[in-house]
Amino acid sequence: MGAEPNRGVMGETGAVPGWSALLTSVVMVGVLALFLRWAYGGRRRSLVERRPRPGTADDYGLMVSVASPGSFVEGELSRQRLAAAGIKAQLVTTTEGPRLMVLSEDETSARQLLASS
Repeated sequence: MGAEPNRGVMGETGAVPGWSALLTSVVMVGVLALFLRWAYGGRRRSLVERRPRPGTADDYGLMVSVASPGSFVEGELSRQRLAAAGIKAQLVTTTEGPRLMVLSEDETSARQLLASS
């Protein structure tokens, strides 16, 4: 008769896992902790998207502000008017309020279209 494999020690509450199961559990918790640290690790390294914060109208790179609507409804109507004319526009929230932004090469035609209406 051969030796019976190590199946753990039987206690009052049931089987107690062997060393290999305990070591595997500790390693898996460690790997999970490293993964979470990597995913949520700080402002610049985090993979989790942060809530956007409004900036100034100058913070939008190649886009320039062509209108400062009084409300988001007015801004959306103006954006739709530009879109119907084939001009890509975005209505954004800035620290100064809503702004209608277009790419710099479309600025002149967007201003003309908005002024004519």
